[in-house]
Parts: sequence; C-alpha cells; structure tokens
Amino acid sequence: MALPSRHSVSIVGGGLSAATTPIDLNHLPEPLPDSIMSNTVIVAPVHRLHATHILLARSTRTLGMLLTVLALLLTGCQQGADAPSDAVGDEAADTARKPAAEAAAEPDQPASGEADTAASKLNAMYAGFDQDMMALNPVRATFRGIDGYNDRWANSLGSEHRQRERALHEQYLQQARDLGADALASGELSGQDLLSYQMFTSDREMDLRGMAYPDYLMPVNQFRNPVNFFVQLGSGNNAQPFKTAEDYRNFIRRAEDFSVFIEQAISNMRDGMAQGYTQPRALMVKVLPQLAAHLVDDVESSLFYNPLRSLPEGLDATEREQLIADYSAMISDTLIPCIRSLHDFIEREYLPAARETAGMNHLPDGDEWYAYLVERTTTTDLTPDRIHQIGLAEVARIHAEIRDVMEQTGFDGDMQAFFEFTKNDPQFQFESREAMLAAYNSLLEEVDAAADKLFKLKPAAAFEIRPVEAYREQSASAGSYQRPAADGSRPGIFYLNTYDLSARPSWGMTTLFLHEAIPGHHFQLALQQELQGLPAFRRFGGDTAYVEGWGLYAEALGKEMGVYDDPYQYYGTLTAELWRAIRLVVDTGLHLKGWSREQVLEYMYTNAPVAEARAVSEAERFMAIPSQALAYKIGQLKIQELRARAEAELGAAFAVRDFHALVLGSGSLPLNILEQRVNDWIKSRQSGSSSLDS
Repeated sequence: MALPSRHSVSIVGGGLSAATTPIDLNHLPEPLPDSIMSNTVIVAPVHRLHATHILLARSTRTLGMLLTVLALLLTGCQQGADAPSDAVGDEAADTARKPAAEAAAEPDQPASGEADTAASKLNAMYAGFDQDMMALNPVRATFRGIDGYNDRWANSLGSEHRQRERALHEQYLQQARDLGADALASGELSGQDLLSYQMFTSDREMDLRGMAYPDYLMPVNQFRNPVNFFVQLGSGNNAQPFKTAEDYRNFIRRAEDFSVFIEQAISNMRDGMAQGYTQPRALMVKVLPQLAAHLVDDVESSLFYNPLRSLPEGLDATEREQLIADYSAMISDTLIPCIRSLHDFIEREYLPAARETAGMNHLPDGDEWYAYLVERTTTTDLTPDRIHQIGLAEVARIHAEIRDVMEQTGFDGDMQAFFEFTKNDPQFQFESREAMLAAYNSLLEEVDAAADKLFKLKPAAAFEIRPVEAYREQSASAGSYQRPAADGSRPGIFYLNTYDLSARPSWGMTTLFLHEAIPGHHFQLALQQELQGLPAFRRFGGDTAYVEGWGLYAEALGKEMGVYDDPYQYYGTLTAELWRAIRLVVDTGLHLKGWSREQVLEYMYTNAPVAEARAVSEAERFMAIPSQALAYKIGQLKIQELRARAEAELGAAFAVRDFHALVLGSGSLPLNILEQRVNDWIKSRQSGSSSLDS
C-alpha cells in the first residue's frame, strides 16, 4: 500500500515546438490576447506524489511516496490509470530566457519583485525548503535535471530519515506561519502569493498528519516496487544522466546506497509482519516475477548494463576498460545480490505472513487511515461513504449515455451484449503492437490543431509516444505520462501499453490520447513547470485530484474539439469515464465496506466492458494504492461544476479559452482552493476587472 497525494524501444510521436514569447504569470492581462498566446511559453525554471507526469510531490513524505507517484506515472493513468506519478521545447534564438535547469537551481524569485515584503520572504523560505527536501531525497533533484545529487539515494525508510523529515515539516510550517501572520491580517498577501502560502501550509499540515500512519512498514507491492523504479532510473533512457565517466561513477555510488535501502525495506517488512501491517498476498505474488526478471547470470543481459552500450566519447582505452569493469561489478556484486535478497525474503518469509484480505479496514486503525487518504487525495471534505454513493449514481448516468450510443449505432441487444461485442469484435482490435503505436502517433496533428479552439495556453515542451517496457508491461496500466525535464534534455513521454492487444480496443484510442497527451497531462504538467513566478514546490508538484481530474475533464472535451465523430470513439470516452465512476464504487467498497478482491472483479464485469487482464490489474491497483483512484472522477466533477457555474453566472461573457487559461494558469491546485479561485474570477469578470489574480 502506498500513500497517494496531490500522473526503450520507441516509435516517436511528433512534438510541439514553436517560437516562444516569455510572459509573467503574475502580471497576465485577462482575457489573454490571442496574439501572445498562440505560440507562448510561460517562463520558469517534478504523485503531490503517482507518478507519480514526473509529479515530484508538493507533498513530500518519504521516497516511498515518490515511488508511488512514479509507479502511477509509469504504470498508470489507466484508461478505461493511475498510483504516482511525470521539458521545455525548442526556443526561438531571440528569446531572452535562461535554461530551465539553471533557473530550477536558483532560489525562487519573489512574485512581487520586492525584496523586503512578506511574499518575498516566504518565497525565499519555499526555496530553502525545496533545497532541504532535495538534500533529504536526492532523486528529486535528478528528475529535475539538477546536478550534485546524482550519486545519492536516501534511506527514506529508516527512522533517522523519518525524524529529519518530520523536523523539516515542523520547522518550515512554523516559519511560514510566523512570516504570514501579519501579512494575512493586513491583506498584504494576495493573488499567487496567497495561493502559495495556503498550499504550502496545507501541505505541511497534511504531511505531518500522515506521519502518524506507518506506510514505511509496507514499502513494496506490485505497483510500488522500488526495484522497478531503480531499473528504469539506471536504464540509460531516464532521468539519471550517463554523459560523462563521472556520471557512471555517480550511479555506482547511488547503487551502493540503494542496496542499503533494500536492506532497510526488508527490516521494515519484518517489523510490519510482527505488528500486523502486511500487504495482501495477492499483490506480493506479483512482485516475485518482477524481481526475478533482474536476477540474470550474465551482467550483459541485465537492463542495468544498457548505459555501457553507449559510453561517452573521448575515454582512453584504460579508462574505458576500468569503467566497464567497475560498472559490471556494481551489477554483479551490489545490485543483483540485493534484488535477490528482497526476492528470497518475500518468497520465503513474507508471503506466508501476508494477509489474505484486500482492504485497509483489515489493518490496525485502517478506517481512520483510509479516511485520511481520501481527504488527502480528493482535497475535499467528502466522506468515503458519500463518494461511494456518487460513484453509484455516476455509473447509472453513464450507462444511460451508452444506451444512446447503442441506439445510434443500431445495435440489437442489451448492454451486456454490447459490451461483449465491443470487447471481442475483431474490427476493434489492433493487428500488431506497431500498428497500435502508429495509430496513436497519427492523432497528434489533428488533436493539436483542434485544441486551438479551446486553449490559449499551450506548453512549449515536446512529447513522445513510447511503448511500456517489456519487464513491466503485464502490471502496467493502459497509458501514463512522464513530464519533460525542466532543462529540455528529455521530452514528455506518453507511455502506451501494447501488451495483450485483445485488452486494448481501438475505440479507446482517442480518449486515452486526450487524457495523457493533448489537452490532458502533457498540456497541464508541461505547462505547469514552465510557469514563471511560482515557487518550485508549485511548478514541480501537484494534487492528484486536480491533475487526474484535469486528465478526465480533457477526455470529455473531445466533443467540443470535434474528434469524436465516430460513435465508437465517443463510446470509448464513455467507457473510460464509466471506469473512473466504477473506481469510486470499488475503491470505497474495498477499503470502507470490506469488499473482497472477487467482489470488486464481479462488479467490474457486470458494469463495464473489461477484459480479465485489465480487471485484475485494476482491482489489484486499488488494493495497492488506496484512494488514489478516487482522484479522477472527483476532480473531473469539480472542474465541470465550476465551468457550469461560470457559464451560468457570466452568460454571454463566458469564454471557454479564458476559463481554461484560468484553471491551467496557476498550476495544480487543491480543489477547494481552485473553487475559490474560480469564484473570485467570476466576481472579477462581473465587476469588469481584467486581472486573473483578483
């Protein structure tokens, strides 16, 4: 189980790049002029954590949470995803812009531009917190392209690390309160400065509350597997740089730290067994083949060996030979033995002690823990039971829309027969993995052009479509997105699962593309880290309910964009939305009402067109990362509610491009804060104000 929060061989898709005009988000006119926004990058130097996107959590509890985000991002925004999870495109030659990596390494700049205001002092404090958290969890810096941390891996499961983390949260929360008290009373904090203060203090409070629950006793499951993450990191095709000989030696040192982390994980899991905190057995049996895949006899067949296949140029023969020897020894003498230790421990000790139950309510204080996770994930005061009822109502509503599609297509039969038809008919199956990738790539130009109807803000960063790697494809969800590197060295990546084509119907293609790429995660997450004037914890963090809510909201925009002309593609978005509604029912069913894994599967089979492989991976995902799956539908419903409110209250003055600029223009926000921001925007429009920060 993992705390959620606020998410190779490649056939590459096209990218989005254009001449760019830098603008300052703190002084945006409203409405935004089309002449500026058509080719704009908002200047600035990653999951809250699923992955998670690389969504390098605003909420910063332990590397375990980072692994959750990354897992979600790299195995799950499943359509129809996720727990975790997450560049800047080419610039015009005359753009007076610092490299994003350089900007990211600098202290946050005061949004107000004044050196002695409360806002400037708070921004300096946020920068200090950001630096301290990168030192505590160095892999965060690696994913942001910041050098100096690439040789370290934190033992975030150890008691000393947890104590240091608690002390940092307490220290910075008190500092923020001290700095903000007078400014709040006087009204000095406003606009983005006020948003930053509210979000930072709320995050610290949530982090401290969460430390009451011992997630560190259950650090491994099939969805949150630190070995999988470390393999990706060291594959030579991820955030860890392998450009110089020193880069290779950095990873050797990082691998030594990682072996200590694995030893700590085993120790913690033994403690969890003694205290009644264990993972469900059904999840842990899936971990064993994931680990076994890396227990190779020949180091050259290890995925860790890949960086040695493209050594830096300029090495003399002696240095080259020594580097190959040292790196190979790291694989054979450090990494394979520690992975084997974890594998054998799970197989021989942990599995016999793992619980047969599925939900959190079977853990000590599980009901209270789950309620906390629901609050944290949704950023609302909705109770688990209320969410369960919302889910049941949404399932019924979407079923009615599917019946309309059945009538439109002339299908003769009931809904279950339609589910079987769309699930099994050969016309809806891709002929090959390559054909599936090519079909997704073909959507780029059409969807990007259609997005101009609805969006003024578009990211400068490019993205690629890559297949999920073979070693994790069986456990991964249909699609996920990893955000670009801030320095432009790595594009955004839309990971597409091409495993078991019978479970990947073609009618799900458009909605998945809209969710993961344009105008979903790529638009939102790449744009967010390009925002100027925001502190790093906002540029590189996020709230799951906002991020995934936006992704699901983006799917529904396909009608307005004109890309759902085929009724079966629209059926695809309905089934994707249906899946998210089902998640509300089954996640709360598992962890609140005590449903078994089999009850969850039965509910899925009855209410959605789902293949067995997909249903099983989804059910086990809900078991692994409680509450995360609630984020999608709750977030979507809130954004749709706020848009409907703005349309009703503004009437003819409502402009959807302005609304989307408002929702995207501050980055990820907790839903309660987003609602207040939209309410203030409506009032400002009614009063004739032109400020987005009113």
